This record gives sequence, structure tokens and C-alpha cells, in this order.
Amino acid sequence: MNKSELIEHIAKQADISKAAATRALEAMIGGVKTTLKRGGSVSLVGFGTFTVTKRAARSGRNPRTGATIKIKAAKVPKFRPGKGLKDAL
Repeated sequence: MNKSELIEHIAKQADISKAAATRALEAMIGGVKTTLKRGGSVSLVGFGTFTVTKRAARSGRNPRTGATIKIKAAKVPKFRPGKGLKDAL
């Protein structure tokens, strides 16, 4: 399912227009991004939790030349599914 299919599904299930469903989805995504940028986490009970984790610096290899390169440390988003989502699968 891609973003447009998700918007169509939301519009049908909530009995709202696609424009309203688009705004709702964009607001939800924006809220998650803003919270994660501030270092917080977003928990949706029964669905899962979005958090930010730190990935340490490490060395890797350039696949083209085979040379060793240094990969910088980074903050990366992480999603941990909740019990409700796991049970649904």
C-alpha cells in the first residue's frame, strides 16, 4: 500500500473527503516528525512506538574501490510494533 492508497482507505473508512484524509495523514506524519526531532517518542497503543536511536560511527567499505571508509554516527528513526499489531498478523 502506498500513500495515495492509504489516503483513499482513510477517506472511505472515516467517510470523509480525500482532501480531508490527506490533511489528516499529513498532520499525523508531521506530528511524528516534530516529536522525533525533539528527541521524544510517539506511542500509539495497540499499533507501536516510534523512537529515535543513535547509531555509532563505524568503518565500512566502498563497494566500487574496496577502500575502507569511515561512516559517521547518526540518529535514526526506529519503529517497534505493539502487541495489537503483532497479534493481527
